[in-house]
Amino acid sequence: MIIIDEARIFKEIEEKQPASVSLNGPDGMLPQVQDMAMKITEKYEIPAYVLADTTWGTCDLNTTGSKILGADIQFNIGHTINTESLEKNLVLIDAFDDVGFEGVAEKCTKLLKGKLISLVTDSQHLHQMDKVEKILTKNGINVKIGKGKGQLNDGQVFGCEFYPATELKKEVDAYVFLGQSNFHAAGIALSTNLPTFVLDPYFNEVREVTDFARSLKKKATLAIFKAAEAKSFGIIIGLKEGQLSKVFGLKFKKELEKEGKRVQLFALTDITNERLNNLRGIDAFIQVACPRISTDNQFDKPVLSTPQANALLKVLRKESIDEYLEIPHWL
Repeated sequence: MIIIDEARIFKEIEEKQPASVSLNGPDGMLPQVQDMAMKITEKYEIPAYVLADTTWGTCDLNTTGSKILGADIQFNIGHTINTESLEKNLVLIDAFDDVGFEGVAEKCTKLLKGKLISLVTDSQHLHQMDKVEKILTKNGINVKIGKGKGQLNDGQVFGCEFYPATELKKEVDAYVFLGQSNFHAAGIALSTNLPTFVLDPYFNEVREVTDFARSLKKKATLAIFKAAEAKSFGIIIGLKEGQLSKVFGLKFKKELEKEGKRVQLFALTDITNERLNNLRGIDAFIQVACPRISTDNQFDKPVLSTPQANALLKVLRKESIDEYLEIPHWL
C-alpha cells in the first residue's frame, strides 16, 4: 500500500493557509492522490485540484497547470529527491510503498550468492534499502550502495539518471533493483552494460532485464543508422518545465547543418507518433526533452534522444559509437 506523508501536507496548509491547492503524482498513485485531495477539501474547506495529466518525474511536474488554476500550493507526490523543493509554491511530498521484500530477497540470495552487487531502487522503495542489504549480506551476497549525486539520494535512480549505479560499474558483478519497474532497471542495464536483476515483491519473483535492455539498445542503435541517411531533421524542444533544453537543441541544429542537413525547429509538450505524423518534409527527428521517449516508444520515423543524437554526429563523421549509452545521465 502507498503511504503518503499526509502530516507534511497538513503542516504546509496550516502554515501557509492557501485559498486552494493542487496535487499530482505518477499514474499508479492517482487513486491515492484523489483520496488526499478529498481529505484536504473536507478538512480545510478549500478547493483541491487533482492535476490528472501524467507526471514522469521532477522534469515533468506540471507546475504550469497549477499556476493556470491559481492554486497557492502544488503538492507533487511520490518523486523523492534530496532537496525539499525546486521552486516557490511547489512542495515535493514523499510517498512510500510498504510492501515487504523479505521473501523475494531470500530468492535472490540463491541466484547471486558469492557475487558483489550494487543495490538500487526508485523513490517509493528507498526506505527498504537497509533492510534488504542486511538480508542479502547475511546470505552471502556482498552489497555496495552508490553515492547520490544531483537530485539523487544514495542508491536512487531515475529513468534517465544513474549516478549511484554507474559509479560502481567497474567494481560490481551485477545490479539488483528493488521494485517492479523494468523501466528503471533497463536504464541501469543500458548505462552500465552489466547484468541487472529486478526484485519484484508484488509477484515474488527475481527476473533479469539484461536481454530486454539489449533489445532496447538494438532498436535505439538501428534508429541512429536510419537517421544517418536522412536529409532533413526536425529538432524538438520539450515544453515541460524541466525539459526545455533549448541549448542542446540549437547545438544539434548547428552541428547537423555543418553536415549538410536541412533542419527545422519544433516545440511540443507531448511527443507522440501521432503528433509527429502531422509534420511534413522531415526524414528524422531529434528530441531533447526526455531520453526515454526515444528508447521506450515506437515511432514511424527515427526519433533520437540526446545520447543517440551525439552518436549520430559521430556516425556522420565516421567515428565509433561504442558505449554511447554508458553514461550516468542521458541528457
